[in-house]
Amino acid sequence: MLAALMQHSIFIAQEFAPGFNKEEYLEMLRVSVQTTLVDEYIEQFESPVSFYRAYQSPVMGLDNYYDLWLNEDRTAAVISIRGTTPEQDSWLENIYAAMIPARGTLQLAPNEMFDYTLAMHPDAAVHAGWTVGMAFIARDVIPKIRDLSHRKIRNIYIVGHSQGGAIAYLLTAHLLHMQKEGTLSEKIRFKTYCSAAPKPGNLYFAYNYEALTQNGWAYNVVNSADWVPEVPISVQTFDDFNRINPFLHVDALIRAQKLPQRIVARHIYNHLDKPTRKAQQRYQKYLGELTERMVQNRLEGLILPPFVASNNYVRTGTTIVLQPDDKYREKYPDDPKEIFGHHQHSPYIFLAEKMETPFFEAAD
Repeated sequence: MLAALMQHSIFIAQEFAPGFNKEEYLEMLRVSVQTTLVDEYIEQFESPVSFYRAYQSPVMGLDNYYDLWLNEDRTAAVISIRGTTPEQDSWLENIYAAMIPARGTLQLAPNEMFDYTLAMHPDAAVHAGWTVGMAFIARDVIPKIRDLSHRKIRNIYIVGHSQGGAIAYLLTAHLLHMQKEGTLSEKIRFKTYCSAAPKPGNLYFAYNYEALTQNGWAYNVVNSADWVPEVPISVQTFDDFNRINPFLHVDALIRAQKLPQRIVARHIYNHLDKPTRKAQQRYQKYLGELTERMVQNRLEGLILPPFVASNNYVRTGTTIVLQPDDKYREKYPDDPKEIFGHHQHSPYIFLAEKMETPFFEAAD
């Protein structure tokens, strides 16, 4: 209890400001634990010390849910997004891992369209399933954000752990682009903590997200022993490079060679190019086309934009790495029977509490 009170006094003394703040992140984790709605899990952790729950959303989409928290003096709010649940729909959202354009329109239901902008680059692409989850949450949370702004509550944290972190990336990007487009007040400030999050999109999405948030307003916190931030599986083809690249004129270069060299060069190039293209096509078939049929059986009327021919998932955002030491390994040993042993809130809290540098200032 004394430790919680000390953390509370440290946390409330901090302004809503850019930069990674250890106590702020720990408080976001305490909020995130509550968002699981699993009593026996929640009982293992301390309660949030600075925020109270003000709203609980309905369950929507593919078992998506968030809740809204306010601090005691109503100067800040937290949008906390739930991670993966044991429900089949929640896992279906994870494996719906083909990419769609980072800007477009979803049909969430018959006669219900959702326009989204997550990046401006024409080649930016994002995870289909988590974009669907983000869209359902955004539909409910945006009116709440506008209401908070009218009540002068304009400092808003966005937090998500695991799948919730993936959706937090996409929701943050959508809200920031709404501000750029003038459809959401620029007076609102967002600060995002993606925790234990998988990779949300390709390199062009990452570039755009990092440019939007690079002044210390968004962090990606990763336990290096956790496998979840390493997924989805990435496949990079020559088409994933910027359009001006050494492979652009490879056919012309090969044709310019004499016949023996041309045969050898074409053979080598095909052996490098075809396997990655075939792998990408297989992932799109099984994690896109086939999975989409199952998703549409659960969400009647759902229609997404055509898939992007890419699986180049990358780690995104300013990353804070939590590095296990001997004490961690003693408490959380590798156990093949506990595949989420390094992924739950507990190991993240354990490592965050041990951080020697409690605050990282935003880059100039």
